[in-house]
Amino acid sequence: MKRIAVMGSGSWGTALAILLHKNGHQVTLWSFDKKENEKLQETRENLQYLPGILIPHQIQLTHNIKKALQENEIIVIAIPSRFIRENLIKFAPYINKHQIIINVSKGLEENTLLRISQIIREIFVDNPIAVLSGPSHAEEVAKDLPTTCVVASASLNVSEFVQEIFMSPKFRIYTNTDLIGVELGGALKNVMALAAGISDGLGFGDNTKAALMTRGIVEITRLGVAMGAQLQTFSGLSGIGDLIVTCTSSHSRNWKAGFLIGQGNSLENALKKVHMVVEGVHTAKSALTLSKKYNVEMPIIQEVNNILFNNKDPRQAVVDLMMRDKTEEQYMAYI
Repeated sequence: MKRIAVMGSGSWGTALAILLHKNGHQVTLWSFDKKENEKLQETRENLQYLPGILIPHQIQLTHNIKKALQENEIIVIAIPSRFIRENLIKFAPYINKHQIIINVSKGLEENTLLRISQIIREIFVDNPIAVLSGPSHAEEVAKDLPTTCVVASASLNVSEFVQEIFMSPKFRIYTNTDLIGVELGGALKNVMALAAGISDGLGFGDNTKAALMTRGIVEITRLGVAMGAQLQTFSGLSGIGDLIVTCTSSHSRNWKAGFLIGQGNSLENALKKVHMVVEGVHTAKSALTLSKKYNVEMPIIQEVNNILFNNKDPRQAVVDLMMRDKTEEQYMAYI
């Protein structure tokens, strides 16, 4: 049995806390918001994010950072990417160098373009770090539906240790040492899910979505390889796997936001209606900046940015994508 702190009581943090408890670990679930913590303690249910899923009484619920961190061996970071740095700085006084830090959030830091593991490494120089990613809706994990994910770390020993902690009959974990590829796949697929949602909102069909997803993974792979990732990672769970589930499921908050935009809602109204953090909106800007930095062609990313931030008509964006210069499809196009 391990002592584990899950920092972040959104849908994913709550689902993982329940999973880790079922795996026999001693779990503390920390909430950023004091009122949210009080509500969780009162109802033992995350009514906002995971209604109908009871939180076992053995899971400790707290708003106190020191209480959550100091007595635990493993720290799971389940905080939206744009709030990661400010919270890690608050956590730092209570974390020692022997604690393993596992990030389960997906995104990029907009102003620095850093992956989340890089932010963690800046603040925690000596700690073992791992990333958990893959096709995994919190709603389904909380209901014990079979799910597979991948854990990546620069150290295979750390990956295998984390694999053992999370593995269960309903939650299978693979290991990987390609941190860059696993993190980029998890972050960039959210932008493609926005595109898929916009397509559905416009009333387009399966052909259109298949095209977006297929060409989307090409764009993700191009950028990933340019940044030092391994090509084969994008054929795995954190690449095509996560892309499939996020682009095709109504559980996906990124797909939902895109769908609302496709139906004519403004970005602001779409975000209000989703009621959850839509990581793809923030990642879209970072992805476009990275594409320019590494001189990688990413036309879908470009058009998503135009729709979100330049008020471009989504239908015109589709026409512009379809009428780009003629080219060929071949394997080496990934690189």
